[in-house]
Amino acid sequence: MDWRERALCQGEDPDLFFPIGNINSGPLAIQTDEAKSVCRRCPVREQCLAWAVHADPVEGIWGGTTEGERRAMRRRTARTPGATETAA
Repeated sequence: MDWRERALCQGEDPDLFFPIGNINSGPLAIQTDEAKSVCRRCPVREQCLAWAVHADPVEGIWGGTTEGERRAMRRRTARTPGATETAA
């Protein structure tokens, strides 16, 4: 079974995970927080995050992170010799 089939987001409105605009303010910040709360409970969050980091660039909330958060993760990993990313 593919990890995506076990993801909790499968039972949610897909639009929840794709906020449009500046996610740091107003209703979009609330939407982002709601999407991340689904991710926090998800049994496949780590697989989802690993996929999104490796598939760069991926829009939306994946593995409980925004596109900007994943970009920062990749930069930190690139600057840290011998660092490894979340296992798929």
